Amino acid sequence: MTKANYITCGLLAGALVLGGCATSNGTSIYVPSAPAPGFDPPPARVEPEPAPAPQTSPSRPAVSPAEREPTPSPSYRDEGETLSGAAASLIRQADSLLAQGNVPAAIGQLERAQRISPRSPEVYFKLSEAYVAANNLGAAEQFTLKGLSLAGSNVRMQRTGWLLLADIRRARGNVAGANQAEARASSL
Repeated sequence: MTKANYITCGLLAGALVLGGCATSNGTSIYVPSAPAPGFDPPPARVEPEPAPAPQTSPSRPAVSPAEREPTPSPSYRDEGETLSGAAASLIRQADSLLAQGNVPAAIGQLERAQRISPRSPEVYFKLSEAYVAANNLGAAEQFTLKGLSLAGSNVRMQRTGWLLLADIRRARGNVAGANQAEARASSL
């Protein structure tokens, strides 16, 4: 066999394989998104599930659903998590390391603080400041936005976050975004 024959056989084999994938027993693989006009599907039979029997224990009487306490639903937090003592200590250490110019070590301390108090806006704002010092403005902006999302109705934290965001956006060349963040801070 010549090289051309090998290529031709390979192409034919590939076409047969692909052709087999495209159809199944000569039927189309197209599935319409809506039933054809005039088609009335048979009504679905839904059998009711039996009601569970109330379970009682000797120590507790049965409680009706109306007497149960409502389960708390997720809600917006008015305030972020308070900063734990350990996280505050790590932030002080990070501030000291930043003052010495040891930015990577400061970021490490702040990441530890984040694991301890993951819902505290102060930790995220400090991480943002550390990433600004590391000249990683994209990460700094993201940490600031996360801190703002956790600040809740704490006006002092919100103002701090918006002003920090304005500085970061200005450093990134986003003057319009910086002006919007400053306007947001001054409206608080």
